[in-house]
Amino acid sequence: MSDRLFASLWLFIIALIAWMTWQIEVPFSYEPIGPRAFPWLLCAGMALACVRLMFRPGAEPKWPRGELLWKSALLLVALVGYAFLFEILGFVVATILVSVAVGRSFGGTWRASLIAGVGLGISLWILFDKLLDVTLPVGRIFGGA
Repeated sequence: MSDRLFASLWLFIIALIAWMTWQIEVPFSYEPIGPRAFPWLLCAGMALACVRLMFRPGAEPKWPRGELLWKSALLLVALVGYAFLFEILGFVVATILVSVAVGRSFGGTWRASLIAGVGLGISLWILFDKLLDVTLPVGRIFGGA
């Protein structure tokens, strides 16, 4: 039953995403298929997986309880917060915060989680922004757009 509920909810979200990508209008494109193709391909693949899950669900999962439920909730809150704070605080600060939250939820000490978070935030910024030339948000609080 859980798989069918999840597949139904996810299929609804996929339909919303497909509708939103339908609204994309580009005055011209260098590619023959345009910018809609990639999101539509992802939506089609996810929709097929949802349909398969609705008609052939797996065994009923064992839902987390107690401490594991708290850790799962903390991870979910940390990831949602990361998405909201990404543009406000910038990539590096938001990544440090979510890394510390994840590190603490997996039993890391404050010091080790902070060191790992700072290292991860800075090294990923160097990788994407400097080496791969992918522009990452600096953060509105630091004067970024």
